[in-house]
Amino acid sequence: MSEERAGETIICRCRDVTEEEIVEAIHQGYDTMELVKRKTKVGTGTCGGRTCLPLVQRILAREKGVNLTEIDLPRERAPIVPLPIRYVAGEEGRSSR
Repeated sequence: MSEERAGETIICRCRDVTEEEIVEAIHQGYDTMELVKRKTKVGTGTCGGRTCLPLVQRILAREKGVNLTEIDLPRERAPIVPLPIRYVAGEEGRSSR
C-alpha cells in the first residue's frame, strides 16, 4: 500500500476513524491510549474496541517509537444501567402490593 493511501485506512469501523486521524491526534499531544480514545472516540462503538484498540495500540507504539508492551489499553468502564431500588433492597423476587 502506498503511503498516500495509508492514512485513508479505517481503523475504527464503528466510528469511521482513519489512521490519519489517529496519527494527527498523537502528534497533537494525545499520546496515550486513553487520550487518543477521548480525542477520536475510537473504541467507543458497538464493538467496544475489540477490533480497533489493538490497532490503535500498534499505531501509538510506532509513532512514539516504543515497544508495544509499553502502551497500556484504556481503562474499561462498565456501562451504567439504572436499577430499580427494589433490587438493591433485596426485593427482586417479591411482588409489589
